[in-house]
Amino acid sequence: MTPPAVLTNGLEGPSHSPGTNGGPNHHPKAAASRTTSASGPRAGELTLPNGDIYSGMLLSDGDIPEGTGRYVWSGSSCVYDGGWRRGMRHGHGRTLWPSGAVYEGEYSAGYMDGEGTYSGSPGSSSSSYKGGWKLDRKHGHGVQTYCNGDVCEGPWVQGQLDGHGCRYTWANGSTYVGVMRNGLMSGKGVLTWSATGDSFQGNWLDGAMHGHGLYTWQDGGCYVGTWTRGFKDGKGTFYPKCSRVPAAHEIYIDDLRKRGVLPDTSNILQHNADQKSVAGGASFLSRRNLSFEQPAPSKKRPSLQRRWSIGVAIERITRHEPGAGGSDRTNGCEDTAGSNSFPILEREYAQGVLISEVVLNSKSFPESSKKLRRRQSKMMRDVKRPGEAIIKGHRSYDLMLCLQLGIRYTVGKITPIQRREVRASDYGPNASFWMNFPKDGSRLTPSHRAVDFKWKDYCPMVFRNLREMFKIDTADYMISICGSDALRELSSPGKSGSIFFLSQDDRFMIKTLRKSEVQVLLRMLPHYYRHVHTYENTLVTKFFGLHRVKPSSGQKFRFVVMGNMFCTELRIHRRFDLKGSSLGRSTDKIKIDENTTLKDLDLNYSFYLEPSWRDALLKQIETDSEFLRNQGIMDYSLLLGFHYRARQSLQRRASLHESILPDKLTVLSEQDAAEEDSAHNYREGLVLVQRGSDQKSKVAVGPHIRGSRLRSSSACFEEVDLLLPGTARLQIQLGVNMPARAEKEEKHAEDGGKSFRQVYDVVLYIGIIDILQDYSMRKKIEHGYKSIKYNPLSISVVEPRFYSERFLKFIHTVFPQNSSN
Repeated sequence: MTPPAVLTNGLEGPSHSPGTNGGPNHHPKAAASRTTSASGPRAGELTLPNGDIYSGMLLSDGDIPEGTGRYVWSGSSCVYDGGWRRGMRHGHGRTLWPSGAVYEGEYSAGYMDGEGTYSGSPGSSSSSYKGGWKLDRKHGHGVQTYCNGDVCEGPWVQGQLDGHGCRYTWANGSTYVGVMRNGLMSGKGVLTWSATGDSFQGNWLDGAMHGHGLYTWQDGGCYVGTWTRGFKDGKGTFYPKCSRVPAAHEIYIDDLRKRGVLPDTSNILQHNADQKSVAGGASFLSRRNLSFEQPAPSKKRPSLQRRWSIGVAIERITRHEPGAGGSDRTNGCEDTAGSNSFPILEREYAQGVLISEVVLNSKSFPESSKKLRRRQSKMMRDVKRPGEAIIKGHRSYDLMLCLQLGIRYTVGKITPIQRREVRASDYGPNASFWMNFPKDGSRLTPSHRAVDFKWKDYCPMVFRNLREMFKIDTADYMISICGSDALRELSSPGKSGSIFFLSQDDRFMIKTLRKSEVQVLLRMLPHYYRHVHTYENTLVTKFFGLHRVKPSSGQKFRFVVMGNMFCTELRIHRRFDLKGSSLGRSTDKIKIDENTTLKDLDLNYSFYLEPSWRDALLKQIETDSEFLRNQGIMDYSLLLGFHYRARQSLQRRASLHESILPDKLTVLSEQDAAEEDSAHNYREGLVLVQRGSDQKSKVAVGPHIRGSRLRSSSACFEEVDLLLPGTARLQIQLGVNMPARAEKEEKHAEDGGKSFRQVYDVVLYIGIIDILQDYSMRKKIEHGYKSIKYNPLSISVVEPRFYSERFLKFIHTVFPQNSSN
């Protein structure tokens, strides 16, 4: 059996794959399919046409390795000693590469599979690994030692550290214990810095602090609050090093642990210890294999830089964390005397920028427990993620399990098929297939905990090509939707009664459809495919899959999987659903927060873009609207969300009689952008940075961004990125990470009711949604009925051509021209 040319987990392998022409993976295996041994194996030696040599046990009636033997590849002098079965490496064995790298352990069907140890070549900068393997990849419990001295231990999935109970120890002594996803800290965990003695207990995302957490300094001071991508964001409480944490606050922190908001350190450490005691450890995550088919070994070799990415992230966090040698330390004291005189502070940050600070214990300390509970309850509401987690006992739990099982089967079945262009036969109802999923399992499906159900998949080849067109990795797609994390159910913002599910990483949204909407999507799918293929900057909804679930006892549920356009690096502070109509387009009667979707009459902002960006945006919206009009579609919306940039420190007042300020975006050179202090000097405006070839790895790219970058006239029409000091460098594309100036008209009673215009720096996210409603007979009747009671121009249900014209006219008012132009 041919050893892999490059081991898919990033370990060292030979420079080429010997034995592929006539080696034991070719000739003997073919012979094995034609012969059957009638007696025991015999000793012998084989010399293959390409010069490879095998010596060992053979089947008595054929030249097929069986038992134990030694195989030497002539081209690279690779040597394998160990067990064989039917011409393939099987059982315990040892492979030696010319470089000196060695693998010794279990094999199955020609792959490293089971318990084994890999050691890099002596004296080189190679790493070593001991633990579980599956299909030539690290899979199961194992310990990896890197050449720089880092050590990581825990569950591995398909070559990456993934799961609960992971422990990563850096060469400098810093440690992380908690959850990891795809080799990065994601989930609840505890990180302790050896250099400073500081620690962070809380939530992580892609290697950065993200969510609720408790940061503790070595001197005893601590901060409880929320983080976004490694930077404080939102409200929190700071306790100086000499202040004594009140009992009520300690109870609050303990309650956060019990509720799962903060990690329970005792549980994390115990979970990690339990994983070490698992015998062999190879079966720890075998159930996490998301494909029912045997996955093909990856040809991608992770670089050494990827293995060190956690350390790089930690250095970035430490460098920016206030209090790790920064300003927060100055709020402490030199001795413990009179410690109660040092204030406890409630602070509010916006993407790492301190925007407000309130002393909690100046005169009224200690706080009343009732007041404290109110404040803490408000803090929890501020950081609440949208939706409700679907756990066991939830009304949608069985439906979620059916959906996840079906998508695993669908993607696992279609992925091994060689990619090809879409044909006419791939469209329409006849291009779908269905499968039974009995609870006890079948020859093609696994047993499961949900009810018996039937699964139907529509146009799988078309949606597979769409996913690739939108640059969706198959493995990421399946793990995001079908992994161990539960989906979240969102409350429906519309009148359709649809159920919305959101993946835990926020990348994908799943919506239930009516039968009529499925028919519309299937009818327009060929035109949709051509449209998104032709216009890479299209703003219409990105569709990734169309499915149907029918439980054995119950109604049918039809689902479409879409991209979530608000899965961003930044926090979305306001979101609007805009149609251009006025009847019923207000949310005045509900409580508004960051997760509320507002409507047309609630919009009191105007957004000013760079002229070239405005022209490109309006042109694309017109193109998309024309496509929908030609398909007979109406009632679609422009979904618009924006992020305030440190809004309290950026408000500027201007009289309505003053001219609107022109675009104030500042463009820095690559050299200036490299100096963070220079970027911080531009806190009064968003900063653009000219794109540089050496900066590609530092740019944060969205989860499924597709299209060309935008060019700025301020940078002589060169491609630019958006630099937010203290946050990230973001790739600007049409409808994604678009910097703009928002102006809001307000009246102030203290100024005699005079109107003023508040100005904010914002980052926009834009898309066109709800594109599956055609102007059917039912809608025509609804239009006629409402036209009798209301102004026909104000209702949403109108003929597609008129709807498009009204929609575009309204969008032009949302994005007006700068008066200076």
